[in-house]
Amino acid sequence: MQAVTTPPSEEVLTYDVGFAEISTLPIEHPGAHDPEYRAHRNLIARLSKQFREDPQHRIPLVEYTPEETAVWQYVYDQLDAAHQRRACAQYLTAKQKLGIRRDVIPQLRDLDRQMRALVNFGFAPIEGLVETRAFLSWLGKRVMLCTQYLRHHSRPDYTPEPDIVHEIIGHIPNFTDPDFADFSQSIGKGAVIADKDQLEQLGRLYWFTVEFGLIQEGDDVKAFGAGLLSSYSELEHAFSNEVERRPFDLEEVIRTPYDYSDMQPLLFVIPSYAYLKDVTAEFIRRFGKHHDWEVAPAGVPKAVW
Repeated sequence: MQAVTTPPSEEVLTYDVGFAEISTLPIEHPGAHDPEYRAHRNLIARLSKQFREDPQHRIPLVEYTPEETAVWQYVYDQLDAAHQRRACAQYLTAKQKLGIRRDVIPQLRDLDRQMRALVNFGFAPIEGLVETRAFLSWLGKRVMLCTQYLRHHSRPDYTPEPDIVHEIIGHIPNFTDPDFADFSQSIGKGAVIADKDQLEQLGRLYWFTVEFGLIQEGDDVKAFGAGLLSSYSELEHAFSNEVERRPFDLEEVIRTPYDYSDMQPLLFVIPSYAYLKDVTAEFIRRFGKHHDWEVAPAGVPKAVW
């Protein structure tokens, strides 16, 4: 699918994503046979559609149920002690600064406001998964598409797709770092101009950094990837003897395939966010295409489940 761009002078920030009913949840999904869960997922999806139809793009508030809050608290408690041992210092500071705590599920609207004030980076609600180019390219606008639903209560330690636990506990604190925010924007702009092979390479770079990245802190290695920080089992596994941890090398990373359906056997350790930002910008310049770094898609395609 080709990215849709507009000239900088005509550029309008829109959120054109088709609405998808949650009735299409895969049969193996933990909530597929729970009518109440599916109904609430559909309600949250309609709120995302409401956001896009609102000329001011105000992020709707979600009224989470006591059952959903209990899921959030379970995951938060499970992860909190592990974060103190395994998460990087920047993440721990950011989580506290943003007021992410166990007793209430944060509203995406509040986090968007805070992050825009800190680093001019924002969030937009989305019904579910979108294809790679669409998702990554929105980062070029300094906007991350985020889900707002929660995983099913029968499996609080598992989600088959990104949910708000993954978004808030995993992703959002990292954006408080200006270098990380700039790196994310660079990946997004690269996704606009990438050919098929380059897009696959960007996907691998994203996977081994944003999702499953480790970072050197003095003599220690810490986690910053959202896939690690939002999963107790993944986080502990990352520091076990079953995982090979290699120094980050861009050329190796973009050639390394991954399996999203299993625990990761190989992870890469970056020296700093600033280093990651610089090598990524240089990598994208190698695409050799004429482009304007201010151009990004005006819309993204239909959400897919």
